[in-house]
Amino acid sequence: MEEEWMKEALRLAEKAASEDETPIGCVIEYQGKIIGKGYNKRNQMGNPLAHAEIEAINEAAHYMGDWRLEDCTLYVTLEPCPMCAGAIIQARIPRVVMGAMNPKAGCAGSIIDLFHQEKFNHKVESVSGVMEEESRALLQDFFGKMRKRDENPPKPARVDTKG
Repeated sequence: MEEEWMKEALRLAEKAASEDETPIGCVIEYQGKIIGKGYNKRNQMGNPLAHAEIEAINEAAHYMGDWRLEDCTLYVTLEPCPMCAGAIIQARIPRVVMGAMNPKAGCAGSIIDLFHQEKFNHKVESVSGVMEEESRALLQDFFGKMRKRDENPPKPARVDTKG
């Protein structure tokens, strides 16, 4: 079942890419049903908090009518950043399934593992590598296109000043 939930997270990541957002998608599952989903919307919302995981946690908490998401599993296409890992801990989500790891900002094992800090009152079981290739390929494609666009910016329209 993990791959089915991750496929939905990947669909959301693709939606993010189609909106020129970093392609990260997230779903939260509870008793066999998706109760929260999100994808990156930082650029379109102009909000640094608009990460896929935060969007999904907000939706799931609304569904549950509680900030505690104790019986849920979160599926995300890229290892969470420090903010999102912290939000997962605060929401008491017991299990996170990840696609690709994030060596530049990941806080579920790459740079640090916030999910297993001894002094935190909540620990998170984490599983990585579920549909890792698909998750990584989506990110690499997105950033490859972005680099090409930055190397070859569109030429400005010519303005006739002799009018």
